[in-house]
Amino acid sequence: MESTLVNWEALDSLVISFAKSEHLIEDSSALSPPSSPSSSSSYQYRLLIRQIRRSIEAGDVDSAIYLLREHVPVVLDDHRILFRLQKQKFIELLRRGTERDRDAAIQCLRLALAPCALDAYPEAYEEFKHVLLALIFDKDDQSSPVANEWSERRRFDLAGFLSSILRVQLQAYDPIFLLTLRYLICIHKVFCRDRGISSPITDLTERLLFEERDPPAIPRESLLEAPPFDEVDIQALVHAVELTRQGAVDSLRFAKGDLFQAFQNELCRTTLDFSVLDELVHEYCIYRGIAASATMSSSADPASTSSRDCISPISDGEASINNVGSDGVHEINIDHASIRENGSDMHCSSERTTNYEDCSTSTASHLQSCSRRLRRSRYDASWERRRKRWRGRVDPLELSSDISITDKSNQNATPSALDASGHKCKEEKVFRNLSSFHNSSIIVVRKCEIVLEMKELASKGMVAELVEEVNAMDPEFFTLNPMLLFQLKQVEFFELVNNGNIQLALKVACTHLGPLALSNQDLVKPLKETLLILLKPNEDALRKGIPLSALANNLQVAMGRRLGIEEPQLMKIMRATLHTHNEWFKLQMGKDRFEEFLKIDRLKEVNAHFKGDIMTEVHADISVRGFSQSTSSSSNKLSEDNNSPSQASSNESLYDENAIIKIMEFLALPRAEAIHLLIQHNGNAETAIQQMFS
Repeated sequence: MESTLVNWEALDSLVISFAKSEHLIEDSSALSPPSSPSSSSSYQYRLLIRQIRRSIEAGDVDSAIYLLREHVPVVLDDHRILFRLQKQKFIELLRRGTERDRDAAIQCLRLALAPCALDAYPEAYEEFKHVLLALIFDKDDQSSPVANEWSERRRFDLAGFLSSILRVQLQAYDPIFLLTLRYLICIHKVFCRDRGISSPITDLTERLLFEERDPPAIPRESLLEAPPFDEVDIQALVHAVELTRQGAVDSLRFAKGDLFQAFQNELCRTTLDFSVLDELVHEYCIYRGIAASATMSSSADPASTSSRDCISPISDGEASINNVGSDGVHEINIDHASIRENGSDMHCSSERTTNYEDCSTSTASHLQSCSRRLRRSRYDASWERRRKRWRGRVDPLELSSDISITDKSNQNATPSALDASGHKCKEEKVFRNLSSFHNSSIIVVRKCEIVLEMKELASKGMVAELVEEVNAMDPEFFTLNPMLLFQLKQVEFFELVNNGNIQLALKVACTHLGPLALSNQDLVKPLKETLLILLKPNEDALRKGIPLSALANNLQVAMGRRLGIEEPQLMKIMRATLHTHNEWFKLQMGKDRFEEFLKIDRLKEVNAHFKGDIMTEVHADISVRGFSQSTSSSSNKLSEDNNSPSQASSNESLYDENAIIKIMEFLALPRAEAIHLLIQHNGNAETAIQQMFS
């Protein structure tokens, strides 16, 4: 799994779109188009759904009904929904236990619940008579016939059901990134469960994705007479989101036969923990340079300023990032006179060093001395503009609860608990801990800055400058990563050939590519292919090389591990889930119908030449390696069978899709087993079915 390739640029696009749609980062980004009015309204609708959901979960049905009347009155025209809301309101009024609330509950019965029960649905009047028993039996009586009506679980079921209805009514679907993440994790869990494999990301997926789903939206009676749906669509939905066949049919009815809308509806029923999700996305955005680090963008106090200035001294001609604007975004001060037009000598000389004796750690000094030529790419102002300030999830629904918690903590504070000396010692200890934490955070951020600078140079194809910078920072890096150096020099070679500088290109080949191939026999063949470019037109040269973006990503991972920067957990999730997605559909012997819709195909789009040269050791991880070995051994075992997936997939095209679906439907078999059965009976579905029942 560690060698699974992911198109991180495609993931960047999905993450940025999600972060903007949820207002987690600044909306004016150069990385993606500005938010459209429709996306803004979708965000407001999602907030509205969340507020209605929380009101019902808290037992405040009146607030939910008020919001529905104000914003989505058409939903209350459906008496099925109105009846369920009024019934829950009746229970909540009784739950409060006061005489006044009991009188209000009886009024609710007379004026709202009873009229609704007459025409909501056939069983509504019986439910109405049943819920009247709540007037007699206590809420704490678990043996009463209405114990389930008193259960607070009813709140969450109603809230989930209403969310499913409103999501479709308002077209307030989650961003594609969330749908993709849900889908990949669900397939990952199914694959690991069915194959008996221990997942290396279980701790993440369990915290991120809740097991329980919201109740499905029920189609109106008028939709029950919808024409028969294509069995291919029904089976696709059944296996994609683990539904029963009847559940898939109902979902298609509610979506009026639209398979992809039904698929979205079912995916959105699985809820995510947004606090965990936001942490994962924030970590990824910092690592990828999408968002500026909070440590570097926070407003400076005297202590933090001196520490930051010590770690990041600014020489003449460098771009200062220590000046923070009023909006929290760094201002860039550039001495343009010191920048040469060719951009080849924009670094400060080795003599321009600063005394680091005041730094809090030796690590900070080492980082500064190793990165003496950094910020070359910062002179491209567009790069800095792409790094946006992380706003976080500003949820207006949580403000009141935050205030109450703060007030409560202030009321519980007891100044007399500590004497003067003890309070002072505690303050000094807290200050030391905060100072240590701050310095540690600065060092981590500084390392990330170094890696991002190197990545930027690689993505621009500035190979000579990049190699010089890396060697100055860590002379052993390319010794440990010879493949990376070879690939970088390949890029330089192709660029020179493309520009007609054949002599310089040959010099690069003699000085770098040749010696690297001499010390590593695996590089001899790539070297020969590289030299063949000399015989071909110039315009073909760059197309033969590894994409700069992929090479930059590879460099970032390698340098990050070298500097002790932990890879974002979101990247681990994507590698693991995309790996199992590939393996799962090999077993299914078919193509994922939703792959393109969820942009999974783009996440897998990696240059074919790059696939052959990727360094698997970059992603080495003991626990992950065990998972990969388990999955690979399972695949190997399958391929040894006579009816292996690879063999069956070639035969699959000989069979009609309807024959496969017919066996799946009649015999309730998974797709792979249905194909194997067809193989045994020469593609005759009727014979296969008769044989099973004979």
